[in-house]
Amino acid sequence: MSAPPRRIAVVTGSRADYGLLRGMLRELQGMGDVDLRLIVCGMHLADKFGATWRAIEADGFSIAAKIDLQLNDDRAETIARSTGIGVIGFSETLTELAPDLLVLVGDRFEILSAAVAATLLNIPIAHIHGGEVTAGAFDDAIRHAITKMASLHFVAAEPYLRRVIQMGENPEFVFNVGAPGLDEATAAPALDQPALFKALGISAGPSRFLLATLHPTTARPDADAKTVAAMLGALAAIEDHTIIFTGVNADPGHRSIDDAIRAFVAARPGRAHLFTSLGSERYWAALRLADAVVGNSSSGIVEAPAVGTPSINIGDRQLGRLRASSIIDCPLDQAAILAALQGILKGRFHPDASREPPYGRGGASKKIAEIIRKVDFGRAFPKHFCDLTQFVSI
Repeated sequence: MSAPPRRIAVVTGSRADYGLLRGMLRELQGMGDVDLRLIVCGMHLADKFGATWRAIEADGFSIAAKIDLQLNDDRAETIARSTGIGVIGFSETLTELAPDLLVLVGDRFEILSAAVAATLLNIPIAHIHGGEVTAGAFDDAIRHAITKMASLHFVAAEPYLRRVIQMGENPEFVFNVGAPGLDEATAAPALDQPALFKALGISAGPSRFLLATLHPTTARPDADAKTVAAMLGALAAIEDHTIIFTGVNADPGHRSIDDAIRAFVAARPGRAHLFTSLGSERYWAALRLADAVVGNSSSGIVEAPAVGTPSINIGDRQLGRLRASSIIDCPLDQAAILAALQGILKGRFHPDASREPPYGRGGASKKIAEIIRKVDFGRAFPKHFCDLTQFVSI
């Protein structure tokens, strides 16, 4: 008698993590011995963030459960309360679905909710993108907390593998697979620039464009006003490019950033455009086709270098992540950001194309799905702290 299909639950809370998970979801969905259950929560369910759960269904995935975190405003206490609401919602949903494994990616507060519930329900967790450092956001602490609750670890680079093992995780169940977002970002482009602009409803303005995304710096919320002012001031001086903004995430303080960007766009009709969500296909096309990525999103650090698009990373939100040579780090200074932009657009910036990409060259989605399909959960869970047995004197 054949074994029953493995019940694998996967959580997605935003357009960003869904873009990283989509390739793996396709792989799992196509496996006859896997029963995939997709749980959708957070920004996906909010109209103000684009109600992106519809895009998930349009991609052909069935949603097993929706968990409303009641993201009613951008105050820190609201996010804290939403995290508690998430623990309740995930406790009920995971009890009903009874998965053999819960798959989580990243470092968001809603993902922490799922991890807490699964830990208390004795459900093994697989965690993607652990071991990284983003010192400018409270996501940094959340990521490491989830690592300590997870039994399987899929990291994006060798230094992150070493860091997860340093945290006491069993090396046998820590896998360096690369970054799954590269599988989507580096796929053959489905859209060229005219087709992308047509899909976005952009009918006027320059054909060359910049892609901009700015999120709150949650470890230093006092820096957000200066960050958005510096970025928008620099972008205002680039008059020969269309500017495509993607929407801010749901972190505390997002409203002031969103208000500033909306005012900037309103003052430049035909040249600047804001999209709450581009959707995966259009976002990856925009990432490939843009002359540069500007802001503080992780996609400018992880995926943009893999498709050859230079990035201007502003401030400390991504402080600590591995860097490709195509990334220019800028302080919260309009002049510095403008100089970096002009260097890229005038061809004065020459990244080292011979350097190996720090996050691999793709293929992570298939690797993750195959390991989930085959690994012995009984050996990985319950887990035990693994002490380092060898120390190096410095």
